Order: sequence, then structure tokens, then C-alpha cells
Amino acid sequence: MTSTFEPFRRRPVRAINRVGSMLDHRGVSIADLSADALRRRAVAATGLPWTADEQADEALEVLCRSIIDESQLSTFGSLVIHARLHGILTTRLRVAELLRQRPEIADIAIEPPIVIAGLQRSGTTMLHRIIAADPDVRAVGSWEVLHLLPRRREKPGSPTMRIAQTKMAELALRYLNPRFFAIHAVEADGPEEDVLLQEYSMLSQVPEAMLSVPSYANWLQSQDMHGSYRYLRTLLQVLHDQNPQPRWVLKTPAHLEHLDTLLDVFPDAVIVQTHRDPLRTTASFSSMLAHGHSMFSDHVDAEEVARHWLVRNGTMVDRALDVRAVQPAAFVDVYYDDLVEDPIAQVHRIYTAAGLTLTAGIRARMEEHRAGHAQHAHGVHAYQLADFGLTEAEVNAVYARYRSAFDF
Repeated sequence: MTSTFEPFRRRPVRAINRVGSMLDHRGVSIADLSADALRRRAVAATGLPWTADEQADEALEVLCRSIIDESQLSTFGSLVIHARLHGILTTRLRVAELLRQRPEIADIAIEPPIVIAGLQRSGTTMLHRIIAADPDVRAVGSWEVLHLLPRRREKPGSPTMRIAQTKMAELALRYLNPRFFAIHAVEADGPEEDVLLQEYSMLSQVPEAMLSVPSYANWLQSQDMHGSYRYLRTLLQVLHDQNPQPRWVLKTPAHLEHLDTLLDVFPDAVIVQTHRDPLRTTASFSSMLAHGHSMFSDHVDAEEVARHWLVRNGTMVDRALDVRAVQPAAFVDVYYDDLVEDPIAQVHRIYTAAGLTLTAGIRARMEEHRAGHAQHAHGVHAYQLADFGLTEAEVNAVYARYRSAFDF
């Protein structure tokens, strides 16, 4: 671990980890994270048969082995990751059963979405939340990501309990790691990245953003991601069935790596690529990742995490440039400084490209949202590249093609 990175740890979490460490030394397992055990538990919890999917099943095997062998989870981390994977697998089984009972859901048309895909810390969250303020545009909500399907006695259109559960999770995150929350605030009733829906396919960047899982990360980069994006479309159909809206706005930096696949699955999508000089964003993103990893492990090498994602992001933007060369008409470019100066003007450009009308009423809703969500409302954490063992020359070298294309 680098000397400049100090993970935040609440006293109760430290106590849980100490007890877990003692039990581990005595051969007592806190959470069985093997793929077989997780599958058995999901089947037992739902009473539903396992739904075979060759790629997803392989992904689960690779991910679980990588977690066990490489992630160095703390006891607290093991419990959280076990619960997370259990939730993913039980939801997959329930979605499969829903589609068996109501196959017409798979026929729901998904209009070409607006897809915000820019590097982290380039204004993607700001822009996503402003557009989501439009009542006629549908974003994936944080509560929907965690609780995708209605509860047993939930009335249609009344997900009160699911929202309340997610607000409790938001409060827990604020308590457990306020430094992470200051860097990237999570709001239970606000829009969330759809890469978290892709996590249900078992094919997403989410695990490597949370944990050190190099084997899984390397395996993932060799995979055909059409299955992940088709499952994303399926889950959007499931959510549309619960709350229909004519147009989706999606957002995640991870899409940069697979825009060709995304456009195969969502033809005519409008890709909004946000831009900001990587020299201004890399340290902040590295800090967010290191603090995120520290929630699950007591052994976080912040420099290693930063270098992994520097290379990863360089690959992502280079792949995006390749797609732009083939399908330039699919893209709308938004620069961070322009977005901060006049966000509604940038939204107007996006709506024009998407064939949407930015009415005075929608504009007022967006401006009201922006006024109520001031930048740095949850605090400020400033970091330098040197804190993560990086130099400006290294960052510039990785992003050389991207910087040249957009005059940074």
C-alpha cells in the first residue's frame, strides 16, 4: 500500500475483521464464495431450477476463483460480496421465471436510448442526472439496480419498500466510507449506472472496480460482450414493464470499451461522449477506486489499482475512437468545461441529435435539479498523481491518441 493512501475504517468493521481473522486461523469459513455453493444457495432460496447459460456460468466460475485466490477480502468484505453475489444469482433465477410466465416482456420495444459514455470524472454523472430530470425520459434508478423485481405483495407502481431498503443501503455507505461518498455520491432515488445491471449478466467491469480480481479482468477482456448487452436489454424490458417510459438515458464509462457491441444491440442509439483532460481526472478516479477497494479488503495497493485502471481506460478510449471512425454520426461530443458553464445548452444539443424537444417546462425541471445538486455538496477530497505513483508523462503517454483527437 502506498504511504499516502489511508483507508477509512469504522471501529465496528475493524472488530468484525479481527474476529473473522481469528476464526479463519482456526479453519472456520465465514462465507463460502465458491461458484457451486453460491448456485446451490440461490436455488434453495428461490425454489427455482438453475438456468444454464454457458458464458454466464463460466464467468461465475472465473470470478469466484479470482475472488478467492486474489482479492484478499476482509471478513466484512467477504460477507458483503457473498450477499451481493447471492442477490445477483437469485435475481437471475427470478427474471428467468418471470420471462417463462410472461414471455411477452421480451417483445417490449426499446427505443434507441441516449447513452452517456465518457471517462470517469468527466461530467457523466452530472449530465445523466440533469437529463433524468425530464419526466418523459427514463433512467435506471439506484433502487432498481439493487431491487430489480417487485416484492411479493408490492402493488403495481408502488415500490415504496424497495426504495426504503435502498435508502438504508445509502445511509450505510455514508457511514462506512464517507470519503468514497464525497467522491461519488450515491442517491437511493437517483439515477445509477446501467453497468450495475450488466453485472447481473456476470459480464461487467463492476468486480474489477471493487476488488483486485486480475484473472477475471483478463478473462473478461477476451469475451464477446453481446451476451452482456442483450441481457441489459432484457432487464430494461423488465423495468419498462413495471414503469413504461418512451425513452431511456443510460450512462456508464464502461460502455466506451464496447460501443460497437452496444450499437449492435441498440441500433440508432445516440452516444454522448463527455471529454475532460485526463490529467485533471486520473488522480480523483484513482482515489475513488482505492477507497472503494478498501471497503472490502485490508490490503489495498493504491498504486497498483491506479496503474491497472490507467491502462484499462487507455484501452477503452482507443476502442471508442475505433468505433467513432466507423460510425461518426452516432456521436455527440460534450466537453466538461462547456457542461459546467451551460449544462442546458449541452442538453439541447443532445436532444436535437436524439429527435427530442426540450420544452420550457422540461428545461425548468432540469434547472431546478441542477440548483439543488451543487458540486462538492458531500465534501471535497483532493489528490495528486504522485499520491498514486503516477506522473503526467505516464498519463499523457497512455492517452496520447485520445488527447490528440480532442486537442487536450
